Amino acid sequence: MSLLIKPSLLNGKIIIPPSKSLSHRAIICASLSAEGESKIDNIVLSDDIRATIQGMKVLGADIKEENNSIFVKRNNIISNSPIDCNESGSTLRFLIPLSLVLTDECFFTGRGRLIDRPLDAYYEIFNKFNIESHTSEGKLPLRIKGKLSNGTYKIPGNVSSQFITGLFFALPLLEGDSEINITGVLESKGYIDLTPDVMKRYNVYIEKIDENNYFVKGNQKYSASNYRVEGDFSQAAFFLAANALGSSIECTGLNFNSLQGDKEILNIIEKYSAEPKEVTINASQIPDLIPAISVIAALKENCITKIVNAGRLRLKESDRLNSIALEMNKLGALIQETEDGLIIKGRKSLQGATVNSRNDHRIAMALAIAATRCESPVVLEGYQSVKKSYPGFWDDYRNLGGVVYELNDRK
Repeated sequence: MSLLIKPSLLNGKIIIPPSKSLSHRAIICASLSAEGESKIDNIVLSDDIRATIQGMKVLGADIKEENNSIFVKRNNIISNSPIDCNESGSTLRFLIPLSLVLTDECFFTGRGRLIDRPLDAYYEIFNKFNIESHTSEGKLPLRIKGKLSNGTYKIPGNVSSQFITGLFFALPLLEGDSEINITGVLESKGYIDLTPDVMKRYNVYIEKIDENNYFVKGNQKYSASNYRVEGDFSQAAFFLAANALGSSIECTGLNFNSLQGDKEILNIIEKYSAEPKEVTINASQIPDLIPAISVIAALKENCITKIVNAGRLRLKESDRLNSIALEMNKLGALIQETEDGLIIKGRKSLQGATVNSRNDHRIAMALAIAATRCESPVVLEGYQSVKKSYPGFWDDYRNLGGVVYELNDRK
């Protein structure tokens, strides 16, 4: 199904949806709390969050939804049902280590690009600790059997931070102490910092020795706690990008003291406001911001933007480097794809065209913001992909004055 978007600057006030990253973490911590009930406020039940809720139910949690809150307590009834991660990499990588603590055998499934997303960091751990794994050429579905043991875990710093967070959740539950050694340059540091910050709210602690080494004390117990999820800078980035391109949107619900690494969007927008001739963006710590940044860069006339260290974007819901270049260039953008990044030559405006989200929520939202500065309407195929992380995106877009409608509903 397609959506027609008429060019129009956006104006008004919105509440930024809650952080998906923090929501995953709070749900998992609350689900591991042995006694009492936790209330998590300001939850949006996107597809990814629903996947984590269902996964934790399989692993012994009782979770009830009420308005924009969920109530979580542990029932210790472990199901033998598969954990369907849908397309959520966070769900899959966060829950694999936990399953090796909470149950003897577990089966993980998924769909879309998640089937192919790499799990090599865990396969190495399986080999080291004699954990059985059955998969087809390293792809989902995955069946694992065995138990996680305390010890020293080595994880490459240039793989997804989700592997490290998965170990953070599980290792405190083991009888003995453990260490995590991150080898090489650590990427996506902001996401790693979020995890211990949420965990301590549930009375479990990770000791940071230095930037690449962590000590995890065993025999810890999660305690029930109430938690309110703050606004998501990775989602706000699209509306902040719109502001940088002429819209006037007041974004509320954000915590400007947040540990979210994607808060960096504020500094990047300020950098562009100085009208530079050239900008270099290192994507290693902020991969999720690149779609929004690319839209800004494409419309900064007389400025060349180089995005580097972005190779991991090829392993997201789509190959995001290819998606950004191909789809934005349909709108008249001047974007050259490199092996691990993009070179973007800014121009004054874009043109209308038919574009495709590639079933990628962040590509859909980026194209919606680009449409605000097109000279003629944009037809967006696959617009419903936003439900993965931000199911209310199109409602918010309309409330800000965006003119959009499904083509088959046009009157």
